[in-house]
Amino acid sequence: MKYLFLLLTIFAFSTLFSQNTASISGRITVENKEMQQATIEILKTKYKTQTDSLGIYKIDNIPAGNYKFQISSLGLKTISKNIILKEKENVILDFELKDNENELNEVVVSGTLKAVKRLESTVPVEVYSPVFFKKNPTASIYEALQNVNGVRPQLNCGVCNTGDIHINGLEGPYTSVLIDGMPIVSSLSTVYGLSGIPNSLVERIEIVKGPASSLYGSEAVGGLINIITKNPSNAPLFSADVFTTSWLETNVDLGAKFNIGKKTTSLLGLNYFNYDQTIDNDTDGFTDVTSQNRISVFNKWNFTRQQNRLFTVAVRGMYEDRWGGDVRWEKKYRGGDEIYGESIYTKRGELLGSYQLPSTEKLMLSFSGTMHFQDSRYGTTSYIANQKIGFLQLTWDKKIGKNDLLTGIASRYTYYDDNTPSTTILNENNPEKTWLPGIFVQDEITFSEKHKVLLGLRYDYNSIHGNILTPRFAYKWKINDDNILRFNAGTGFRVVNLFTEDHAALTGSREVVIANNLDPEKSVNTNLNYIKKIYFPNGTFLGIETTAFYTRFSNKIVSDYETDPNKIIYNNIDGYALSQGISFNADINFTNGLKFILGATYMDVSNVENGIKTRPYLTENFTGTWTASYKINPIKLAIDYTGNVYSPMKLPLLSDTDPRNPNSPWYSLQNIQFSYSGWKNFELYAGIKNLLNFTPKRNNPFLISRTEDPFDKNVQYDSNGKVLVTPDNPYGLTFDTTYVYGPNQGIRGFFGLRYNLF
Repeated sequence: MKYLFLLLTIFAFSTLFSQNTASISGRITVENKEMQQATIEILKTKYKTQTDSLGIYKIDNIPAGNYKFQISSLGLKTISKNIILKEKENVILDFELKDNENELNEVVVSGTLKAVKRLESTVPVEVYSPVFFKKNPTASIYEALQNVNGVRPQLNCGVCNTGDIHINGLEGPYTSVLIDGMPIVSSLSTVYGLSGIPNSLVERIEIVKGPASSLYGSEAVGGLINIITKNPSNAPLFSADVFTTSWLETNVDLGAKFNIGKKTTSLLGLNYFNYDQTIDNDTDGFTDVTSQNRISVFNKWNFTRQQNRLFTVAVRGMYEDRWGGDVRWEKKYRGGDEIYGESIYTKRGELLGSYQLPSTEKLMLSFSGTMHFQDSRYGTTSYIANQKIGFLQLTWDKKIGKNDLLTGIASRYTYYDDNTPSTTILNENNPEKTWLPGIFVQDEITFSEKHKVLLGLRYDYNSIHGNILTPRFAYKWKINDDNILRFNAGTGFRVVNLFTEDHAALTGSREVVIANNLDPEKSVNTNLNYIKKIYFPNGTFLGIETTAFYTRFSNKIVSDYETDPNKIIYNNIDGYALSQGISFNADINFTNGLKFILGATYMDVSNVENGIKTRPYLTENFTGTWTASYKINPIKLAIDYTGNVYSPMKLPLLSDTDPRNPNSPWYSLQNIQFSYSGWKNFELYAGIKNLLNFTPKRNNPFLISRTEDPFDKNVQYDSNGKVLVTPDNPYGLTFDTTYVYGPNQGIRGFFGLRYNLF
């Protein structure tokens, strides 16, 4: 009887309590479409939920009181609202989420492998959304990064126009490029893998400046770029973005979403780029811009599972045919010594995915695999390479009190083979096969709302280089909601893959010499980051971010152009290398629709050997970027003015008699765009690129030396191998394509159309 009485008492109290509590429900949309898996929470309480497949949410049994209500979703602007709940009240609140144009408040995963708000992350992460990149439309991620502060796409070949990404003055191999957190673009594909990623499928790009090897392993020695693709559930049914330029460069981005049953959603993307003009405005007999024909197909699948567990798989295939060289070149001359041309065929396949294990613990299995095949001819030099990379990682995410733990085990296998001496032993082919297993642990400790500390440690074992240990430390002090200070310190490492070090090694214009067995590079980094938000009484917003950084490299691989003009000599530095400086970002939003994004970075990049400090080639001391946007709402017109400016860089000359400038000038690439969105689902845009009509030949007699004799048939040498000055060779030069620092393409117009169907 007493048990029955107890049950009745509990029932009565629970009924009374439920009658005196409130509930909140509603619908979340984005661009008039249901928003799935948006997070709705009442801050500083346990009440939290997510929207269902129809964008509907509901929270019951909330005690009466004053609360702060928040709605958030990856890539969209977070909404906060103060509400007063009364007893027995059922409040209905509908919300429309919008694109987040304010990079300070984005959600990021790159810093800690967890989805957290950028301002809450202990690791500084820069976030750039498609809205930012649409202000200067480009045909590839590689070109799109030109307006990111401290990031510079660097051309490495004046003929074939391949390149890499520099962060804070560090060359491309020091940056790990990820797709959805997976190390897809690395080693050989760093040069070619950034092309053909459909921009229409990119949700945002996250950039970490400084080592991230404790989480991401090799290649994240100087920084990382994480390309986050869209969630198929949130993508439009169909999207198209097509533009062309006055140079007849044509880029097509298509995306389509479809459902297979009730639990599977797929997103299909296609990118096609074509440029087949032969233009020689600098009249050197060689193409100014490489001809390209590229197609890339991307397909991502999301599977709905119980308890919202994640399961996603994506594949991408890419084929590219590019050539540059003598304007008379045709494919029948490929590999011959009659007409010079550089022809590159690239085939690439990628697989990546994540699967959350059916466990009460949050266990995530991530995997990726790539196959990259390249068939290249640089004049008569043949370079045929085959690379395969497999990656598997299991992480465990656990919160214990004030500790937010993340542990994981990972393994990476790399197969690399080419037709050069680097994979030949005793005249027999010997492909490089490398295993790189690792284990890591990270603990983010929240001492209070104001103070967080992150501790991390990673151990890797490389089958060639042995044991590698990479620790990290981070501290965040949230002074208040508008002032945040972060300090980060860590180490990075990179295992060696020679033929990503310098594309000039493959052009055939210089002989490659490896002085010693190359050791893995290591780095130590510290940076201090400060974010300040200012809200003016008239509604104007100003966000300021300043970062001071210091990175010291040991075992850095350097390329020596000066000892012998016909050789590139590779060796580990006998000393150390530095990258240090300060960067500044400002985000200004006025109430009249005017918006500025400004950036500036001053850096000191140097190599120190035997107490002598020298600046490497192709590293600037200063870079500045800007984006100025204004919306004229009554006529649905947006104006975007974007640009960058770079200080002089040291350039590789062939000899003391080389007439080309030893340093590049100050130069700037500026663009303007006008966008009209007055038609439903359509957007028209047009503008001008390179408004100042800058090309690298300014104040130079030529860029590529001896284009009239690209096979050096008429070059004469003395007994020591030094090039002789002759009437046919008045400067004593050989054919060389390494003198390049910026795109050799002048002013041009563009016109495009975007369409989205929801």
